Amino acid sequence: MTFAIGALISSLAGISALFGLKYWEMRNGTTVFPEWRVKADAQAAKLKELASAAWLDLALLPPLMLRTARVVVHEAALGMAALARISERQAHRLADFVSHKRGFERRETRSEFLRKVGEHRQGNGLDADTNNGQNI
Repeated sequence: MTFAIGALISSLAGISALFGLKYWEMRNGTTVFPEWRVKADAQAAKLKELASAAWLDLALLPPLMLRTARVVVHEAALGMAALARISERQAHRLADFVSHKRGFERRETRSEFLRKVGEHRQGNGLDADTNNGQNI
């Protein structure tokens, strides 16, 4: 903030000094540093030409930034998806490692009720009492 205030004050002082110098030159009819002024005018013309070319280049900047942002967001999304896939695999590996059913193999149930229900669903449990002895 202090730098900005200092720059403002020095700019105002420089502009005031230039106006004072111009007023003094007009009153006395002399020109201070005429060779430097010709060179400074040539440099100012080059600067103006560069500024107008920069405006044309700046007009192309928003579409370029939009395309760049799209590519960056797309690549970030793909990277996050890959990271999510890797994390998912590692989470499954960890869950399998800490699970007491790590080498899970399906065994015959010990429950007589569940065994009968399973047989009935498979069609093997035809009971004479439920269908009156008829094969359906």
